[in-house]
Amino acid sequence: MRIAVVGARGQLGAAVVEECSPAHRTIGFARDDLDIADDQAVLEAMLQFRPDAIVNGIAYTDVDGAEIQPIDALNANAFAVRTLARAATATGAALVHYSTDFVFDGTASAPYSENDRPNPRSVYAASKLLGEWFAADAAPAFVLRVESLFGGTATGPAPRGTVANIVNALRSGGTPKLFADRTVSPTYIPDAARATRLLLESAAPPGLYHCVNSGSCTWLEFGRALAAGLGGDEFVSRLVPVQMADVKLRAIRPQYCALSNAKLAAIGIAMPSWQDALARYVAAETQT
Repeated sequence: MRIAVVGARGQLGAAVVEECSPAHRTIGFARDDLDIADDQAVLEAMLQFRPDAIVNGIAYTDVDGAEIQPIDALNANAFAVRTLARAATATGAALVHYSTDFVFDGTASAPYSENDRPNPRSVYAASKLLGEWFAADAAPAFVLRVESLFGGTATGPAPRGTVANIVNALRSGGTPKLFADRTVSPTYIPDAARATRLLLESAAPPGLYHCVNSGSCTWLEFGRALAAGLGGDEFVSRLVPVQMADVKLRAIRPQYCALSNAKLAAIGIAMPSWQDALARYVAAETQT
């Protein structure tokens, strides 16, 4: 199989390249290699490589920044996806696009399924939902909703995001604040990359899938397990529980964001629990 990964120097894109390269001819396009705002350049690149699948690892992820830079968020999260969908259609390639739990409003009390109606409450969330719709224009298209990404690969960039911030704060003597009332289904990046490869290798029907580790937890629960693994009770004692209502953020965050990955499991791609993923992440972190 020939796989083109756009955004190959990002955390998820780099992991997909590393995961797919041993078994498939995989080419990575970094931002400097390919201007995804240039429809013709994207089409020409894909016509030259003739991939069987295009994996989109590009995203604008600054949730608060999107509120003051909506055009940047829309360009990366929506219009670039439209460009890739058109290129995929023109070359007969499958498109894999990653979305987010933020498309939901967070008012549920049970894990969201792919059949639940989105209700984005921020510019970032709206841009990601629009990207889902544009991705669906490709045939076939796989939209994978991921959430609270953490970890990475040895060949990828330095880890970013909430989990990396917690780790850095703990190791530098800080006291990270963690939501005690925001529920998530974390996603270990190597597990998401593996699921992507298995999906492309299978005869799975195209469509929308929740690609998160199994189970759910509050950020405080996750943080305590992480801190215990990294530094024991001393690290755990420095975590500061906070409530969402007490933290002023520019963009609204959905409070309950657990996602069900039962649809992915039903086609034979079982995602490990978040506890299992966290244990592997901690093991990798303590070896560096």
